[in-house]
Amino acid sequence: MATYVCLLGASGSVGESTLKVLRAFPEEFKLHSFSVHSNLDKALSIQKEFSPDFICVSDTNADKSVLGNKIGKTQILYGESGLSEIVRQPEVGIVITAIVGSVGLRPTIAAITAGKRLGIANKETLVTSGPLINSLIAKHKTTVVPVDSEHNALFQLLESVNKNALEKIILTASGGSFRDFSVEQLAHVTKEQALHHPTWNMGPKITVDSNGMINKGLEVIEAHFLFGVPYEKIGVVIHPQSVAHGIVELKDGASFVYASYPDMIFPIAHSLFYPEPVPKNLRSYSAKDWGKLEFREPDLVRFPGLKLAFEAGKAGGTAPCIFNAANEAAVDLFLKDRIRFAEIPDYISAALDEIPIESPSSLEGYEEADRIARETVRNFKIRKVVSSC
Repeated sequence: MATYVCLLGASGSVGESTLKVLRAFPEEFKLHSFSVHSNLDKALSIQKEFSPDFICVSDTNADKSVLGNKIGKTQILYGESGLSEIVRQPEVGIVITAIVGSVGLRPTIAAITAGKRLGIANKETLVTSGPLINSLIAKHKTTVVPVDSEHNALFQLLESVNKNALEKIILTASGGSFRDFSVEQLAHVTKEQALHHPTWNMGPKITVDSNGMINKGLEVIEAHFLFGVPYEKIGVVIHPQSVAHGIVELKDGASFVYASYPDMIFPIAHSLFYPEPVPKNLRSYSAKDWGKLEFREPDLVRFPGLKLAFEAGKAGGTAPCIFNAANEAAVDLFLKDRIRFAEIPDYISAALDEIPIESPSSLEGYEEADRIARETVRNFKIRKVVSSC
């Protein structure tokens, strides 16, 4: 009997890869429901192919006349509240959260409390409110499998490692388009350059994050909450070939490496079939095809966003939430041509310095920290414009 899947964020790169996997295993999985933010053409295309029970369009400004309230058997919901509604549907067995940004927080909590198995690609959920999410996962005994390629690699490696033997976990990073840029070159990066990535096909926000190594900083914080590993035992290496996705170092000096072709179909398929193995070869990629593999330490001077992520993670409380929200707000300013690429870490640092760190006991506390951080970044820009006039 097929398992019904709810896919949040179907129009993004992870969403598209998830649909590829569903096409490869039509007997095992059925698309029960999905969401898009505002891409109504994509929603129509997916509806025509998969005929799901529900679609949620999360953009409150979407033109409701395009999809209406129903297409065939498919019910159409609107607004962010619809995201939580579709994950709670009783037929849903697995929820894949591929929404970008903190908007994925509430539907992820809804999936956890509804007892759904969770394939999590929305790293901001754990980054913004990791202690709360982990307490809910423990309370509801939720199975959570990470979908990000690096975290999924580490998840698989750590399942086969004695925890007492663990020395360190290593996240690999392609380094993005600017891995060899000087500080001076980074100061003159254009939006067109920042929206290109040499390895992965991703949305604008994640591509900018990746090219500034901030995405890897978010992944460091996520890894801390996913695996319960202290920040002192989490490392990052630049690996331009993107073949090795995760490395586990042991106390005896040995290391285990997870390697695959750089395609999101591998971690997505693993998360859908878990704990069973994926039953067929998705793409052959043997060691003889890898070529030369390079690894080097990231430069925290050229990419201060990664250093800030470690600092925010170690500070704890709402600091990771502030880091994430300030970054989202700063990236938005950059994409609107209001600040430079190299200024994004400056805005994050200023927000972390200005906003008091707290330890909320509720979701609302984290959401308030998120709101304040975004407002603070916008005010930094206002003050900067005013002072330069």
